[in-house]
Amino acid sequence: MTGRHGRIWTSPLRVRRAPAWERQAPTWREARPVLIAGALRRAAARPSGNWYVVGASREIAARDRPYGRSVAGVEVVLWRAGDGSLRAGPGVCPHLGAPLRDSRVVCGTLLCHWHGLALDGGPRAGWEPYPVHDDGVLVWVRLDAAGGERALERPVVPVRPGAGSAVEAVFTAVGRCEPEDVVANRLDPWHGSWFHPYAFVGLKVVGTPGGEADDGFAVEVSFKVAGRLVVPVRAVFTAPEPRTVVMHITDGEGAGSVVETHATPLTAPGADAPRTAVVEAVVAASDRRGFALARAAAPVLRPLMRRTAGRLWRDDLAYAERRWSLRSTGRFPG
Repeated sequence: MTGRHGRIWTSPLRVRRAPAWERQAPTWREARPVLIAGALRRAAARPSGNWYVVGASREIAARDRPYGRSVAGVEVVLWRAGDGSLRAGPGVCPHLGAPLRDSRVVCGTLLCHWHGLALDGGPRAGWEPYPVHDDGVLVWVRLDAAGGERALERPVVPVRPGAGSAVEAVFTAVGRCEPEDVVANRLDPWHGSWFHPYAFVGLKVVGTPGGEADDGFAVEVSFKVAGRLVVPVRAVFTAPEPRTVVMHITDGEGAGSVVETHATPLTAPGADAPRTAVVEAVVAASDRRGFALARAAAPVLRPLMRRTAGRLWRDDLAYAERRWSLRSTGRFPG
C-alpha cells in the first residue's frame, strides 16, 4: 500500500504459528551459568557514581506534596521547588524525627507537619540535601555514604529516543531479593519463551558477550499481539552500570526504542529480608507516520504499557526472589 506521499506502507505484523509450550527447543544448554555470572560480574564492576533511581519524573509532579522512598535503608524525601526543579534530602526531620514524606510543600518549601520546620532544599538545622537528577523520565538521587563509590556528577543514563519523538511509561514493583537478582534475571534472555509464553515466540539468542568492548546479549524474538499475529524484532541487552539493564530494539518495528530496568535496593546492604524496587522505563519510538497519533494518545497508552510490564514482572520477580532464596541459603547452583 502506498501513502499519499508515495511512501510504501508495510505492516509490522507477521503470522507465526507458535509450537506447543512443551515442544519448544530447550535453551538450558545455551543458558550457561558461567556466561550469566560473567556478565553480572562485569556489570557490578562498572561505576554507578552512587546514583539510585527513586521513581518516575511524573510521580514527583505534585507541587503541594513531597515524595518519599527508602533507598539502601536511607529515608529520602523529594519535592518540587517553585520553579519545578527537584529538591532531595534525608526523609527524617532533624528536629524530632518526623517523617518528612508526610509533610506539605508550600510555595516550593517543605514544611514539617510536626513543628513547621521549613526546608527550602538548602542546608538547615543539620539537614543536608542530596544531589538529585531528573532526566525527564526518571528521577535519581545520589547517596554517597550508601554507595561507597567515587561520586559522579551525573548518573549513567542510557541513550534514549528524543523526548518529543517517543512515548514513555514507568512501572514499579517490589520484590524480596537484592538488586543483583533482578539484574541476573535480565541477563538471562534464554528464559523468555519458556517463562513468558503469553508474550514471546521463538526467542533466540544470536549473540553473547565477547568482553568489555562487546558486552551485550543479542536476541531475535517475536512479541505476541493476538492469536498468531506477532511483531518480530532484534534487541540487545546491556548493563551500563551495576543496577541497570537496558534492552535496545536495534531492528524491526520500534527500532530505537528502549526498555530500562533499574533495580533499587530499599533495605540496607546485608539485610536479612532484603527488598528491591524494580523501576522499569519503557521509551517507545517509531519512524512510522502514524506514531504521532500514538504520542497524542500517550495518556491512554501509558496504563496499557504499565499493565504489560506488570504481567512480565509478576513472573520475573518470582525468578529473582527464588534466586535470592537459593543464594541466601547456599543452595544456588549457578
